Amino acid sequence: MIHFALPFPSRPVMAALAAALLLSACASGPKGDLSLVPAELNAQTQKEGLFSQPIKWNLKKPGCKGECPILVVNSLVFPGHQRLTELVDHALALMTWLDNERPAPYDTVAGLRDYFWKTAAPRDEIDLNAKTRYRNTHLTVVELEAGQYRTGMAHGLSGSQFLIWRNDLQKALTLDSLLQPGARPAFDAAVRKVHAHWVNTNEAVREDPENFRRMWPFVPSDNVGLTDTGIVVKYQPYEIAPYSFGQPELLVPYSDLQGILRPEYLPPA
Repeated sequence: MIHFALPFPSRPVMAALAAALLLSACASGPKGDLSLVPAELNAQTQKEGLFSQPIKWNLKKPGCKGECPILVVNSLVFPGHQRLTELVDHALALMTWLDNERPAPYDTVAGLRDYFWKTAAPRDEIDLNAKTRYRNTHLTVVELEAGQYRTGMAHGLSGSQFLIWRNDLQKALTLDSLLQPGARPAFDAAVRKVHAHWVNTNEAVREDPENFRRMWPFVPSDNVGLTDTGIVVKYQPYEIAPYSFGQPELLVPYSDLQGILRPEYLPPA
């Protein structure tokens, strides 16, 4: 198994995933005081909600001998929820396409597999993963990860993205659909506050914090996931820190998001 060590995904990768999410996004929230987040602050790995089953492929190009292209898939299906199953599959497939000059010639993992066998060099590898990061009765948060190495690359490419699914509406949510109208600047400010604390308390930064801030300034992100305790904002390698930091996660507590998130995405008072 190779290690994917390049920065955050390129704009084509993120644009492809955004397009996939928009196929079912922009759901409007419920009226009144109904909250979709439990009052109890449980672990972020809560597992109530939609049932899922794993799907696993570890494939070598058919008929190939010796060094061969490899496709590894550790994904999920959601029995009884075909739209979510198809969206996970579609988004994972599109995350591998890097050419923003033309559309991907596939839109499913099976289509990617067939295209990959036709075009891959012997050492090429693709690794796709989907896992549930958080579940409750109303929401399912899936984390998607795609890594690939193609012959000629100095390093592998990797990227990840959250998919937030409204179980009742059978739709994906974008960050904008979570926020109150006009609240994006306030949301970014709340994330910036958590980022500043993360930098100031990080042992690896203490030797030269000013240089770290200069080299790795704060950047906003749409890559968010809902949890019981707040919103997780996840960054790709090299996006706000050196590769050795991995993929930093910033947790913005709900107490900092009053008046920013739509009421249905806040725990009941």
